[in-house]
Amino acid sequence: MFAVIESGGKQHRVAEGDVVKLEKLNLADDGSAPVPGSSVRFDHILMMSNEGQVLAGTPHVKGGVVEGELVSEGRGKKVRIIKFKRRKNYLRRQGHRQSYSEVRITKIEMPTAST
Repeated sequence: MFAVIESGGKQHRVAEGDVVKLEKLNLADDGSAPVPGSSVRFDHILMMSNEGQVLAGTPHVKGGVVEGELVSEGRGKKVRIIKFKRRKNYLRRQGHRQSYSEVRITKIEMPTAST
């Protein structure tokens, strides 16, 4: 069984037990930092499959459930950006580290009746 979810503007194919790196998730409503072990529920499910039965959403699957648990948060490797124009005395250097959340998928549930 697997599902295709949308998170952070990207699509991810996930199965139960998978650990995926997603764009940083804002889980806490009160503004505090999320704690590892917090539960995550994904609402934007694009497609689900179970033993040959495929369910595609238009645009999202209604009634499907994908839940996970926050494992950790961190920042990726630094990406260096260099802008350079020869003979124009122009050189700009910049760096960027993208924040991410690691989530372990704990449950995938297909809807009981198709509507």
